[in-house]
Amino acid sequence: MKILLVGASGTIGQAVAAELGARHDIITAGRSGGDVVLDMTDAASIKAAFEKIGAVDAVVSTAGGVKFADFWDMEDADYRIGLDDKLMGQVNLVLIGRHHVAPKASFTLTTGILTHDPIRYGSSASMVNGALEAFTRAAATEFGNGMRINAVSPGVLVESMEGYGPYFRGHQPVPGARAALGYAKSVEGLQTGQVFEIF
Repeated sequence: MKILLVGASGTIGQAVAAELGARHDIITAGRSGGDVVLDMTDAASIKAAFEKIGAVDAVVSTAGGVKFADFWDMEDADYRIGLDDKLMGQVNLVLIGRHHVAPKASFTLTTGILTHDPIRYGSSASMVNGALEAFTRAAATEFGNGMRINAVSPGVLVESMEGYGPYFRGHQPVPGARAALGYAKSVEGLQTGQVFEIF
């Protein structure tokens, strides 16, 4: 398969590239580089990327930023960071990408454990993850034409514990390679409208 991987330079993205790259042709994309430059917060950038690479068999997103801060310090603009980036960025990958992908293509989005297990400073991440999971389930009911959409919800990664460990006390970290299996299941499997939780 020809797979567009958005966020390939990130921790999860690198693990997904290693997993799927062993069997498929990976086209890497990111805001600051890759095989193609793609800024999820800019619809024109997404469209230009798809037009450049041509039809792909799968689109995988491991990208998306949110603001982590104390709830009492959060303002409208702070929540909009996650809404514009991780939420609508990934939604727009689907909305724009559906017109450029090959028949029976799949989309795989990234949410996270904070949907169901919130942490201090993570109210925006929890909100965005929950919305993405609802979007995934709903969009799948109307996709048709053999197209599929799923999301992967990984726990905190082992590789990220140095920076995030203090906020995830009591959590069992997940190796990036294990999280990558959820993306392989989504891309190479048959299911749609699913959220694959990797804890």
